[in-house]
Amino acid sequence: MRQIGLKALVIMIFLMGGASVAAAYATIGQPAPPLTATELDGHEFDLAAERGKVVIVNFWATWCSPCRKEMPALDAFYKRYHPDGLEMIGLSADSPHADVVKVMKSLSYPVAMLDDAKINGFGTPDQIPTTWVIGRDGVVRAEFTPDKLEVTEKSLAETILPLLGKNAGAPAHTSPPGKP
Repeated sequence: MRQIGLKALVIMIFLMGGASVAAAYATIGQPAPPLTATELDGHEFDLAAERGKVVIVNFWATWCSPCRKEMPALDAFYKRYHPDGLEMIGLSADSPHADVVKVMKSLSYPVAMLDDAKINGFGTPDQIPTTWVIGRDGVVRAEFTPDKLEVTEKSLAETILPLLGKNAGAPAHTSPPGKP
């Protein structure tokens, strides 16, 4: 009996390790891995369906102070550039959902629960927050983490505006022809 329990434990550890090795983690310069999740409002998010748009994928949690610090910048940037082809999904590592719903009431970008992602080729991030930027062509263009590149409105603008075809100081929307 004891030997069967040990064998089961070894098999479980092997399977868990094999699953993480098989995941298609994001790599800058490579096509983005697949990601599908049901947002808190019930809409389906499918990264593949967002091809042609610039997409921010943000892994966060309510208990994470760096996450909470960067959320206003992410929200302001999303609101400003969403009409220009910017999409975003926040994937919360929280449990239960209630805390996430409370936090997201003041923010405008879509959120899903990391555990509820149907397909998550990004895997579980090594640290939270981790934010990925995917270009219109579906290729991973940048990774933001507190120890490498922090999320600020300035760093988002420098990284994402060129992908949107805008200059860092450009207004959110283009003016009609003949207007300044």
